[in-house]
Amino acid sequence: MESISFQYPTWYLLFCGLLGLIFAFVLYTRSKSFDENPKWLTWLLGFVRFLTVSLLAILLLSPLLKSIVTETKKPVIVLAQDQSESISANLKGEEMTTYQQNFQALKSSLDEKYDVKEYAFGNDVREGIDFSFGDKVSNISELMKSLYDLYSNQNLGAIVLASDGIFNEGSNPIYASTKIAAPIYTVALGDTTVQKDLLIKRVFHNKIAYLGDKFTIQVDISAQNCAGNNTKLTVTKVGDGNKKVKDINIKIDKNDFFTTKEIILDANKSGVQRYRINVNKVANEVTTSNNSKEIFVDVLDARQKILILANAPHPDLSAIKQSLIKNKNYQVTIEYIKNQSLNVAGYDFAILHQIPSKTNDGSTALQKLYERNTPRLYIVGSQSDISKISSAQSILGIRSNGNSGNDIQAKVNSNFSLFNIDDKILSELPNFAPLKAPFGEFDQKGNAEVLLFQRIGKVDTKYPLLLFGEQNGLKIGVLAAEGIWKWRLFDYLQHQNHDMIDEVIGKSVQYLSLKEDKRKFRVSVNKNIFKENEKIYFDAELYNESYELINDPDASLVITNSEGKNFNFTFDKTNKSYTLNAGFFEVGDYKFRGVTMNSGKELTYNGQFSVQPIQLESYATTADHGLLRMLSEKHGGEMVYPDQLASIATMISAKETVKPTIYQTSKTRSVINIKWIFFILLFLLTLEWFLRRYFGSY
Repeated sequence: MESISFQYPTWYLLFCGLLGLIFAFVLYTRSKSFDENPKWLTWLLGFVRFLTVSLLAILLLSPLLKSIVTETKKPVIVLAQDQSESISANLKGEEMTTYQQNFQALKSSLDEKYDVKEYAFGNDVREGIDFSFGDKVSNISELMKSLYDLYSNQNLGAIVLASDGIFNEGSNPIYASTKIAAPIYTVALGDTTVQKDLLIKRVFHNKIAYLGDKFTIQVDISAQNCAGNNTKLTVTKVGDGNKKVKDINIKIDKNDFFTTKEIILDANKSGVQRYRINVNKVANEVTTSNNSKEIFVDVLDARQKILILANAPHPDLSAIKQSLIKNKNYQVTIEYIKNQSLNVAGYDFAILHQIPSKTNDGSTALQKLYERNTPRLYIVGSQSDISKISSAQSILGIRSNGNSGNDIQAKVNSNFSLFNIDDKILSELPNFAPLKAPFGEFDQKGNAEVLLFQRIGKVDTKYPLLLFGEQNGLKIGVLAAEGIWKWRLFDYLQHQNHDMIDEVIGKSVQYLSLKEDKRKFRVSVNKNIFKENEKIYFDAELYNESYELINDPDASLVITNSEGKNFNFTFDKTNKSYTLNAGFFEVGDYKFRGVTMNSGKELTYNGQFSVQPIQLESYATTADHGLLRMLSEKHGGEMVYPDQLASIATMISAKETVKPTIYQTSKTRSVINIKWIFFILLFLLTLEWFLRRYFGSY
């Protein structure tokens, strides 16, 4: 319903009418040319001129019209159905058919007076209910959040929530529903009877382990009404013949039984490893679907072997090793150059402490490092052969006889950009205990970038103390002083920990040892282990000879499951890269191979991922009607059972708060923008012109 009012004072309208009246009076009473015309014509022409002039006068100041639209909206009633697997476990056959019919009958009865909206929830919240009951999780709190977001500013009359009260994702719905002001009516589905059941309740484990390490699996086992039975917990490594790795006998000594078992396993193979944890069933158990659970552990072969190669024993060696071994990715070994059986070929990074030295140039070891293109950090000290160190690397030149030294402190280079170090560390580092550097001159060379300069006494110099650079594509660094152990002790004295010096050493080694991916075609997936209800997305990048991103050629992806079946996809092009939504995959292990052509060459990239099952719905099978009752009572509703569905419509009708809402919308617009006024004026002017022309007044 719409009402329109004119937004100008009455005196203005009277003035416009008076102006039109004067104009018509002067024109048609003072002019003798109209004396011969009939009186009715003069009055008609005068009236037309009066309307025309009055309307034009009104339009001159763009008057406004205010329209008020009144709309009555029905209350919104939300019907929300839990679509998780646990519902169908207790609602089957004829019971399921009857329930669906009663649910549809409730919807039909509510449709007459209310605006009914249907939502299904489980893995997610979505419009429409199909009674498929295939969702792997129950998340009631997400439903509450979604309904609040959708209807907090609307006339939400009531929520009808059909569920068994079991939730295995999200927070407790009692707290998640706090913001909702509408009454909540719950339909209690499922069976609250505690039956005989043995299950693996939870399994806690590291999602990532490192090759060669051990990792722990913690298994929570629960049993109801199984007292006097025995079972066995078995851990099996799936794949390569399904190798059994652990057996534990368990005696169930009471009806409400719970125990936790810890199992330590070896990460002896890289890649995603799949383990099946199982407890043997007991007699007359209600279900065995929750007797086993599979977990996936991504075993990374990412440990870098770091060699600290020294001329002789020195407290720096232990200090550096202690800082590095905090990182589980590092395997640190200290060796001495005089060791005849030394083999540097097996290391990923080398720290050369005063090598080359005055007594041993280490030419054999250095040559092997050069051949293997091993990144390295040189540490200069009193035992160093200064001239040979200067020639061994191309980022720092030193002119010194090496017979004397300076006590130096660090001055931070504020323009350093290769990696970030905490501002607090940079501000305190200049106050750390002095190191010992050779007396002489130091020159930064090539493409080196300095992190720390030398401060000698109170004089800030441009002599580099710690710098980094590249030599023929190989990352190298130089610490032009010894005594780093003093910094470690000073850090503990000041802060009761070694965090600052550990970060300086750790970030330096991390930058130098990081291996850059030089491949021109790369395919990435955001993780290696997915749940079975997660879509899998891939990204790909292609670089030209100048390492600029391009995506001109097409790129494809082949995913292969453990049985050898291939799934073929083509990447979509986006900006300068590629993307692919591969969708859902069944539980199992998969390998993928990306392929593209560039400059006539085939470029490939290989990888793997795994999909793990979601078994949450089988862990808790006893309905929680107590939670549903609390939810209804908190929000002024009631809990009913499936055969009482029809009563909900009566309950909602009896609620005085569930009423239609009247909304009024005010809209103001200029009269001059109304097109039909133009046609009225055109008609009036045309009519006047025609009559005067026809009766010979012109």
